[in-house]
Amino acid sequence: MTEMISADLVDLDLSAPTKDEAARSLAERMVALGRVTDLDGFLADVAAREAQMPTGLDGGIGIPHCRSAHVTEPTLAFGRSATGIDFGAPDGPADLIFLIAAPAGADDAHLTILSSLARQLMDEDFKSALRAATDAGAAAALIRGDEPATAPVEAEAEAEATEPEPVEPEQPTAANATPEDAATFKIVAVTSCPTGIAHTYMAAESLENTGRDTDGVELVVETQGSSGFTRLDPAVIAAADGVIFAHDVPVREKERFAGKPTVDVGVKAGINRPAELIAEVREKAARGESTAHADPSSTPVDNSGESTDGYGTKLRKWLMSGVSYMVPFVAAGGLLIALGFAIGGYDVADVKVQTLLNSFDWGSTTSWAALLFYTGQAAFAFLVPVLAGYIAYGMADRPGLVPGFVAGSIAVTSNAGFLGGLVGGLIAGAVVMAIQKVNVPAVLRGIMPVVVIPLLSSIVVGFLMFVVIGKPIASLQSALTDWLNSLSGANAIVLGVILGLMMCFDLGGPLNKVAYAFAVGGLANPTDGSLKVMAAVMAAGMVPPLAMALATSVRGKLFTKTERENGKAAWVLGASFITEGAIPFAAADPLRVIPASMVGGAVTGALSMTFECTLRAPHGGIFVVPLIGNAWLYLVAIAAGTCVTAALTVLLKSVGKRRSDAGADTGAGQPSEAAQAAPARSATAAPEPAKV
Repeated sequence: MTEMISADLVDLDLSAPTKDEAARSLAERMVALGRVTDLDGFLADVAAREAQMPTGLDGGIGIPHCRSAHVTEPTLAFGRSATGIDFGAPDGPADLIFLIAAPAGADDAHLTILSSLARQLMDEDFKSALRAATDAGAAAALIRGDEPATAPVEAEAEAEATEPEPVEPEQPTAANATPEDAATFKIVAVTSCPTGIAHTYMAAESLENTGRDTDGVELVVETQGSSGFTRLDPAVIAAADGVIFAHDVPVREKERFAGKPTVDVGVKAGINRPAELIAEVREKAARGESTAHADPSSTPVDNSGESTDGYGTKLRKWLMSGVSYMVPFVAAGGLLIALGFAIGGYDVADVKVQTLLNSFDWGSTTSWAALLFYTGQAAFAFLVPVLAGYIAYGMADRPGLVPGFVAGSIAVTSNAGFLGGLVGGLIAGAVVMAIQKVNVPAVLRGIMPVVVIPLLSSIVVGFLMFVVIGKPIASLQSALTDWLNSLSGANAIVLGVILGLMMCFDLGGPLNKVAYAFAVGGLANPTDGSLKVMAAVMAAGMVPPLAMALATSVRGKLFTKTERENGKAAWVLGASFITEGAIPFAAADPLRVIPASMVGGAVTGALSMTFECTLRAPHGGIFVVPLIGNAWLYLVAIAAGTCVTAALTVLLKSVGKRRSDAGADTGAGQPSEAAQAAPARSATAAPEPAKV
């Protein structure tokens, strides 16, 4: 903070009665030095930030701060109030006020100042020295770190002159055991707050300091700040005896700490009550308590690439992260394009954008069709960048977004397409992960995620995509497109079979998503071959839920009551191209349902290719039938696959039922009375409860 504060920015006799007047008084000093260009505009930004969350901290601290377009360079002003000013802290008014100003967009400066100052404020000597300072220059030097924070001599002398009262020795307990009477108790902690800056690092500092001062305790903290986070070593977590969560926002990847004694509190408790939290988690461990953490609502990114996963699992999660964020763009963009074609015909693509902008006709269907078409194209333009950006995000968290989107954009520019975006996202994430492993001084850590990492990774990714791999991938993409266009006869049928098998193997899982993403990628620059692929993929994906609905209607006794109810919903899900509608059936009986679904999907994919059906919409099921080429034959293909899967499912379940009945035979091969009286039901159905 060498250039951010000087004696002119220090007021040791701040007389403002309110936080607004205090901010104005300190801001006027910034204006006088040319650090702020518009006083009222800057104060409005400070007030807006204050309205989001009070900036008062326990211990008499106020940290009003903001990013503003009216700030010319990062600046810190300090004021000391004799009467105290209310900044919303629970313990009362603040006497030490720090006004932090950063230029608009300068997240690096903002984070660096706040995180560094937050840790300093956990040092009691630092705060005592500020309260005792008599010279503005000395106070500025202390804040900059030019002078050590030492307690005033008068205070030390007074402390030495005061004879402490004798205290009886404390009896050892699980919470205060020393190394002599217990092994070292290892604690891992996570701190986080809504802004991910001040409270996050203050809580970390408080817990670390208290851990060092507590006999028999070893404590390590993971700060989940606003610029991402570095995961604790899995070995450290595995060896921990207890966990402390001090947070005001959800802890990311919380399941890593499952099964350990846990104290879960707000972030301010980590700042104000660290010793109590340490004692509490030790007591829980002594009682044998443990907490399991599971977050079923976690997004793919939240659980991407954990350190304990193998490379295959990590790769699958990273790719799924990108695909999951891409799908909404696919649905919105693709359906808008399809609606444009449905309303205005395929000639709508010939309407010029400038014509739409300059002479939109409210009563013309062509104008409305062109509007839908170009809006859909705008959404579709994000497909590859979003895919690449969120693959990198899944690998390296927020710092991976910039190089990931850059890689995806270059893939589009260089005609590398979907494959280029996929490879570019992986490269961007790998580059960021490599940079994150470099040890840098603590003072630079705040600017790494928002300046250094995006800059360096974008340069590396840009070079690789433009110079090294972009052209080969573009050639591969072009060759693949040409191959699709040339498909006919037996080759097309084989491709339809493969796509049908992939769509039905895991019912919405990774393999299903790979086949779907492959088809959608071809819609960005549609050709006859890519439109056939899209049709085959959607048709095959509709088969499993429709087949389960049909099977439960035809032979309901083979299914449980719950499955029969799910079958009714599966009609709608299948018709809407939601393959996941078959998952409840596959989960209950995977060895019968999945093979049957794959056979039906292969039949449908092959027939769709044989009939040369085409589809311009990436989603919609039967609701986009008007947009399908050879629509009646397309429905025949879906019906054929549905009937095949339903018949195989019924057959396999019937065989399983007969074997189950045979297993219940007693005596000389005759079924027991119980077996004869038992109603037919699925081999996977839960046994009915005994009646008393």
